[in-house]
Amino acid sequence: MAGSTNKTVHDIFQSMEYGPAATSSTATAQAWLEHHSRSLGLFIDGKFVRPADRQSRSLADSKGGHVCSTVCAVEDDVSQCASSAVNGHKAWVNLSCHQRAKVLLRLVSVLGQHGPCVSELCELCDAACSPSTLVRLLQYYSSWAQLRDTLITNWTPLGVVAVVVSDDCSLYSLMIKVLPALAMGNAVIVVPGLSTAPPALLLAQLFVAAGLPPGALNVLTGSDLSLGAKVAQNSSISYVTYSGNKQDGVMLCKATAGMGVSVSVSPYIGARCPFIIFESADIDSAVDAVIETAFKKKREVLWVLCVQESVQDSVVARLRLRMVGMKCVGLHSDGDRVLVDAAVQDAQQQGATLVQSCAAPPSGAQYPPTVLCGAAPSSPFVVSPSPGPLLPLMTFRSNTEAVTLGNHSPHGQAASIWTEDLTLALETAKSLSVGSVWVNSHSVSDPCLPVSGHKDSGTCTDGGQEGLYQFLRPSSSSPPLPRSSPVSLNYSKFGTAASPAIIPDDSDSASAPKPYLQFVGGKACKSVSGCSVAVQSPGGGSVLAYCPDGDRKDVRNAVEAAVKVQPGWMKKSPSARAQSLYSLAKGLEAKRRDLCGSISVQTGLSSDEVDEEVELSIARLNDWAAYCDKVQGGTPPLPQSGCALSLPEALGVVGVVLPDKNPLLAMVTLLGAAIGNGNAVIMVPSQKYPLPALAFIQVLQASDLPAGLVNVITGSRDQLTVALANHSVIKAIWYWGSAEGCQYLQHTCTSPLKVLRLSCQKKDGGKEWNQSHPSLLEEMWRNAVQWKSVWIPTA
Repeated sequence: MAGSTNKTVHDIFQSMEYGPAATSSTATAQAWLEHHSRSLGLFIDGKFVRPADRQSRSLADSKGGHVCSTVCAVEDDVSQCASSAVNGHKAWVNLSCHQRAKVLLRLVSVLGQHGPCVSELCELCDAACSPSTLVRLLQYYSSWAQLRDTLITNWTPLGVVAVVVSDDCSLYSLMIKVLPALAMGNAVIVVPGLSTAPPALLLAQLFVAAGLPPGALNVLTGSDLSLGAKVAQNSSISYVTYSGNKQDGVMLCKATAGMGVSVSVSPYIGARCPFIIFESADIDSAVDAVIETAFKKKREVLWVLCVQESVQDSVVARLRLRMVGMKCVGLHSDGDRVLVDAAVQDAQQQGATLVQSCAAPPSGAQYPPTVLCGAAPSSPFVVSPSPGPLLPLMTFRSNTEAVTLGNHSPHGQAASIWTEDLTLALETAKSLSVGSVWVNSHSVSDPCLPVSGHKDSGTCTDGGQEGLYQFLRPSSSSPPLPRSSPVSLNYSKFGTAASPAIIPDDSDSASAPKPYLQFVGGKACKSVSGCSVAVQSPGGGSVLAYCPDGDRKDVRNAVEAAVKVQPGWMKKSPSARAQSLYSLAKGLEAKRRDLCGSISVQTGLSSDEVDEEVELSIARLNDWAAYCDKVQGGTPPLPQSGCALSLPEALGVVGVVLPDKNPLLAMVTLLGAAIGNGNAVIMVPSQKYPLPALAFIQVLQASDLPAGLVNVITGSRDQLTVALANHSVIKAIWYWGSAEGCQYLQHTCTSPLKVLRLSCQKKDGGKEWNQSHPSLLEEMWRNAVQWKSVWIPTA
């Protein structure tokens, strides 16, 4: 028969060859670039602007050809852009929800007309994002724009938001930030990376064509990420959010420390993710997915293959068969080739064997797809994978060992699990400390699912309703950080000042100030140093008591106790945690007189004010107990076959530095929000008013909370803040204190990343803790959880 081949169906399935790739044309994108003379300006106030005397930056395609150049913005451009964004925000936020939704939906039809141009430009710039993906994002967030005031009541937009991405970031990662910010009524200043700049500028032009008010979306391009810090420095900016690689994210956090602007980061580029194949998996499908995700797709994350020992030989044999004939993969530079050669040599010296598609060329910026079999979890090429098509392969025996291997990484971006056993898949997914888990699939995303960066992979949540709250604040609250200029701060000396010396007096033992103990690991104890600090009366004239002067060793002991008990507490049912909080409220009621006395003596408030604070504290604990089983995720509808789970999870160990105002009420408010969601806490009471927190230890001792779940350490606020910031296990810090303390935390809590909730205490006391507005409690509750999505395909 004409055109027939000698290959049988069996041969085809054994080789699983791909058909020839379709040829692509970029004529429309080239025409758009030529229209702008291949020199793209800034997009400010609804139009392209090309200021004179500006440096430019050139963008090349994958073959080294010139695509275009972009302008490098300077301070004057940032000021002009911020002023335009303020005006654009006023026009945009004054529209009704329906009007904002119409603008976003209108862009769908505009994309229908100009989709080829967007798609081709993304291909030219290597900033992958298909028009269909953009349409899905627009449809999803336009519906949230329509329903904002209906489903998210008592929340208000932040104002002007800066979205910053690194040079190696995709357009999708940019738009998953931009569109929800716009949908909630904010104006946005985009600071794109080099590859995302042309598509971002094109989309900004299309947004204005769809009816977006001028200034509501601006695009500033620059020479490097320092432009993001310059934008954040402008007093009009309310929030900065970043996506990209870890190095640039750390630099941005340090550069913006002390500016009084909140910064969240999603450093997913280069994250190490486990690809786990169990013996119950469809091995052929799993191997095919390994080839596609590790060697054929653009690698924004670095995969590590984990295979159950019983099927290792079968997996390796199929990998050898599937890799035959695969061509070398291009590297970014000759320097990457040096790193790849070094990693391969190191792997071979440690006993790893290579599975390669072909022989490696002697030199040049390319390398064949390579599997490094026999890798150990501690090997350098596993811990810090090099760029290029290298895939380490490790083995495991049991399900528990698979989870241990999967969590053996500072990153918590994603994982792919392959098994036909649904129970095993769900148990493994819940045990992995990652934001996304794909079951029998990989690299799938949809904006309906909230995803948080676990561990060192981010400090915010993107997607779903949960991802909208980073662009909102409760209507009844003011911004927690006042805009300011960074102070001159010696970070190595912060928190090292010695505590005031205690001088013996001549008072008799009957009238001597009472010594208090702190609470660590379920026991009342002295500080490790054995030192104490004096607690002054409200007027500062006399000593009321002595409390322990805690330090980093006390924090270390508290963290060790918290780590032991927190996983078991997190696994308790929400109703069991609620019962413990109800019991804690009853214990507080039983100790009402003692607590009233400590608040009165410490703060000098009237008896009515003291009674009100204690009563509100009891009510607040009951509120948190009632909340425990109310935020439990769900199964959002997907636009494709299959189902997905959205799961809230505890952060882990949370450090809390308490405010001076309402010392008891603030303590139980933050304590209830944290432990109600399954976290363990290390609390640092107000340095000025520590006695109410120390008196509350009696309530904790009489409660049924596990020993080590709640720890209370007194002493110097700055010294203990430094200890919390530098402990790698602590996931989040909630801080009420000085501007210097806020700046120190923003600068320091970058390696590993910590979720920061900072509030600069004002002279008038700041936050009104006696408010019980639903949005304020909801904000605290949401601050205590991170989100995980689990994808389960059905076809």
